[in-house]
Amino acid sequence: MSESIQTIPVGTSPAYAVSIGPGLLSQCGQRLWEVLGRCRIAVITDDTVAPLYLDAVSESLRSAGVSVSSYIFPAGECSKTLATLSDILEFLAGEHLTRTDCVAALGGGVVGDMAGFAAGVYLRGIRCVQLPTTLLSAVDSSVGGKTAIDLRAGKNLAGVFLQPAAVLCDTDCLRTLPPAIFADGAAEAIKTGILCDESLFSLFEDGTLTAAPAEVIARCVGYKAGVVERDEKEQGERRLLNLGHTVGHAIEKCSGYRLSHGHAVAAGLSIIARSAEALGWTEEPIAARIAACLAKNGLPTGTEYPPEALAEAALADKKRSGDSITVVIPRRIGACELKKLPVRELQALIAAGWGG
Repeated sequence: MSESIQTIPVGTSPAYAVSIGPGLLSQCGQRLWEVLGRCRIAVITDDTVAPLYLDAVSESLRSAGVSVSSYIFPAGECSKTLATLSDILEFLAGEHLTRTDCVAALGGGVVGDMAGFAAGVYLRGIRCVQLPTTLLSAVDSSVGGKTAIDLRAGKNLAGVFLQPAAVLCDTDCLRTLPPAIFADGAAEAIKTGILCDESLFSLFEDGTLTAAPAEVIARCVGYKAGVVERDEKEQGERRLLNLGHTVGHAIEKCSGYRLSHGHAVAAGLSIIARSAEALGWTEEPIAARIAACLAKNGLPTGTEYPPEALAEAALADKKRSGDSITVVIPRRIGACELKKLPVRELQALIAAGWGG
C-alpha cells in the first residue's frame, strides 16, 4: 500500500472522517481549519507525548491562524481519574473556551478518553478532534466516540459518547513506539481480525502488522466505522467489540492497572478462546491459533490472577446487567457472538480457559 493519505468516512451523527497516513501532525493546522473553521483549540496531551509532538502540532495550528493552548498531565492509566478530569475542565474554563471552540486529544487511549470526556461535559459539550499517536488509539479508541474514566470500583465506569469532529492518524508516530506499546495496539487489531475477517487475522500471523501498519489500521478502522454507524450507542452489535475485554478489564483491575490495557486484553482473548473451545461453543479449534498469534506479536496468553479473583473484578464491569453479564464468544476466526450468562457462571467460564 502506498504512503498516500487514506480517508475513511464514519457515517454517525455528526459524520466525520478518519485520515490515515504519514505527516498528518505537521499538516493538522490546515486540515483542522477546513473541518472546524475559525476557533480556538486546547490540545490535551500527556508528559510522554508532549516532548515528541506538542511543538509540531502547536506550530501547525498557529501557522493556520488557530489560537492554541495546551494542558499536559502525567502519562498512564493512573491518570484516568475524576481528579484529572476536574483539572482539565478547570483548564478549559480558565482558557475561556466557548461552545464554538475545540479540544484536541494528542496521544494514546488514555489521552483520547480524558480529552474526549472533558469535551463532552464542558459547557454540556464542545467539539473534539482525535490525534492518535499509538497503534492502539489508531486502530480502536480514537474512532467511535466512546470516552471514559476509571472509578475505584472498576475500569471505564464513567463516561460519555462524543463522536470526534475529525481523526488524523499520523503513521509516522508509530516509529517512536517502544515494542511493548506497539504490542498493545496489536492486541486490539488482532481482536478485530477474530471478530470480522480471517484474511485480516492472517496479517498478524505473517508479520504484515509490522511491515505495513497503515494497511492494518485502515482495515480495522473501516470495520469499526461500519459497526459504529449501525450501533452508535452500543445497544447491540457494537458490544461485540468488547471481545476479550470482560476478562481483560478484570486483569487490569487485579494488577492495580500496572498491566497495560492491550496486554490485559490479549490475555483475556486467549482465556475466552480456550473457554469457548473447552465448552464446545466454537465451530472449529481456534484457541491454539489465537494464542500463537498473540505470542508472535509479543503478547501474553494467560494471567497469574486466579479465576475467582478475575470473576469478582469482572462483576463490576459495565457489561453486567442485574444478575447477568454479556460476554463475547469467538465461534471461529472471523465470527463471534454475544452470550448472556448468569453472573454465578462467570467464574466457571473463566476457569475453563484459565490454564494453558
